[in-house]
Amino acid sequence: MQLLESGEAPAVEVANPSGRSAAVLLCDHASPLLPRRLGDLGLSETQRLDHIGWDIGAAAVARRLSALIDAPLVLSGYSRLAIDCNRPPGAPTSIPEVTGGIAVPGNRNLGATERAAREADLFRPYHAAISALLDRRAAEGRPSVVLAIHSFTPDLGTPRPWQIGITYGRDRRLAGRLIDILRRRWPALSVGDNQPYAVTDSGDYAMPVYGEGRGLLHALIEMRQDGVAGSAGQDIWAARLAECWRALEPGLEALAAA
Repeated sequence: MQLLESGEAPAVEVANPSGRSAAVLLCDHASPLLPRRLGDLGLSETQRLDHIGWDIGAAAVARRLSALIDAPLVLSGYSRLAIDCNRPPGAPTSIPEVTGGIAVPGNRNLGATERAAREADLFRPYHAAISALLDRRAAEGRPSVVLAIHSFTPDLGTPRPWQIGITYGRDRRLAGRLIDILRRRWPALSVGDNQPYAVTDSGDYAMPVYGEGRGLLHALIEMRQDGVAGSAGQDIWAARLAECWRALEPGLEALAAA
């Protein structure tokens, strides 16, 4: 079963593929777009464009950051409601029947063929592009540091006070440095250390696979959506993250050897 029809948007975009930076940017939840065959999944437009459908502002910040530090950027092409590109296939949250307290009728009682089509047409092309980019850089002898750009809703049952969170799993090296830089340079910000989420094998894909799995320095960056929903906030956060990256660069080799 083929999910995407002729003329639809691609499942992945690679921007600035030859960027000279050691940073490789990922945006797993870049778009609220749904394949035509899936219709609206039984959700209103307001619901699909809310945080359950994509990471609001994340792609815009990632594009700005890519330009500022000359880094390649890989962006998913479709909504996390169709299949979440930052979840292991088959995990309960990969194709959610309920997300953020909202039922997703079009994801109920899916058969194996329907699930496989979403994985084949949406999930696999995105991750194949990331793997190919990292493989090519490795073959060229170029270092890669994986940074995933995400955003989070300000309230998910309880208020979330952090303007930004840096999250990680078993390897805190890069995340710890980012947290230190953010707190030192912008002391008025509330910076989450593994908040609002921690990276786990069951709840994440990119960091365990491309960071821990390849032995690369990595961190997942979560910005609160009320700070990046508009262009002005997107500019501010891209500039801050670019400043963080420039502060990190001189110590990357030593950090990787730690």
